[in-house]
Amino acid sequence: MPLTDIPNIPDQDGFYQELLAAHDGLGKAESDALNARLILILSNQIGDRAILSAALKAAA
Repeated sequence: MPLTDIPNIPDQDGFYQELLAAHDGLGKAESDALNARLILILSNQIGDRAILSAALKAAA
C-alpha cells in the first residue's frame, strides 16, 4: 500500500493549531519528548510495518 501524499486530515488548520498548542510552554527537551510519544502512538495506530518503513524513508 503506497503512502497517502494528498491532504487527508479533516480541518487541517485546526489540527495544526492543536498540535502547536500542545507544545506551548514546553522546553526543547519536553517538546522533543512529546513528539516522540506522538510518533509512537500514531505508529501503533497505523500498525502496518511496511507503511511505517515507507514513512521513515519518505521522511528521511
